[in-house]
Order: sequence, then C-alpha cells, then structure tokens
Amino acid sequence: MAAFEELVFRHDRQVLSIAARYVLRADDAKDIYQETFLKVYRGLKSFRFQSDFSTWLFRITVNVCISHRRSARREPHLPIAATGAEGEERDREVAAPDGAPGPDQLAVASDIAGHVQTALDALSPRQRTVFTLRHFEQLSLKEIASAMGCSEGTVKRYLFTATSRLRQRLQYVVE
Repeated sequence: MAAFEELVFRHDRQVLSIAARYVLRADDAKDIYQETFLKVYRGLKSFRFQSDFSTWLFRITVNVCISHRRSARREPHLPIAATGAEGEERDREVAAPDGAPGPDQLAVASDIAGHVQTALDALSPRQRTVFTLRHFEQLSLKEIASAMGCSEGTVKRYLFTATSRLRQRLQYVVE
C-alpha cells in the first residue's frame, strides 16, 4: 500500500492535469483522476514492466478520459447555480489580490481560453489527446506513441492535423 501511495504521490498532478485539459468541469477531472488510480490499483498485478510505469499510467488516463467523454455525451450535466436563503441566485464578489490582472485582462483571457477550448473540442479524441500530451504535458512523441498504443508516425500525423485545425479555427481570434 505504501508503494502505491508513493506512485500516486509522484504522478497525481500529471494525471489531474491531463484530465483537466480533457474535460471542462473540475468535478469531471476529479472523477477521471479517481477512476484512473482505481484502475491502476486494480491493474498493478498485471503490469509487466515492458514500458515505463508513467507510460502505462498515461495510457490508462487517456483511455479513462476518452471513456468519460463518450459517457458525458450520453448524460449531459447542467450546472447548479449558487442560491441564497430565498432561492435567489447570489452574486459572489471576490477581491483581487495586489498585482493580479484586472477585470478587463481576465475577461480577455477568459474569452481566448473559451475559443481555444472550443477549438480543442472540435478535434477528434485522438488528435486532442496527442495535442494535449505534447503541448501541455510536454511528453515526447515516443512517450505519447507508447501511451496511445500506436506508432510515432501516427502520433506525428495526429499532431500535425490537430495543429493545422487549431491554427485554422483560431486564426480569427488573433486578428
């Protein structure tokens, strides 16, 4: 059990990061995180050390992300608004710390992030996974190929296509 806890400690941030970049809601990312480590715990006996543990873990994470995305399409989630005592929606005011970006900068950044997320969502699951693992998790092409169970050439093709499509979809954002 202590060895498993050490594995979780070493890799938990990367797993959560991959999950968070794959889904929109923090709760969904946490669900993916938990499901991933549950599958890892159950599958540790079958791990054959033919690859790095991290590669095996990332493969499980990617598969859980894809499965979660498929099930989310069947069961859409509706956000629950924060309500006050009378059932009315309440506004939350939070003071920004000193040196933090102002509301205008946050609005622009949020707008750009929304465009990027929309463009990422338009990619196929494999293209989105390759792009995320390469550019957000800084994995090598070899590590991505191993995690996804395909060749490096296939990873390069997915990455090229994803980058081209993102560039095309986001071209109007920077203009």
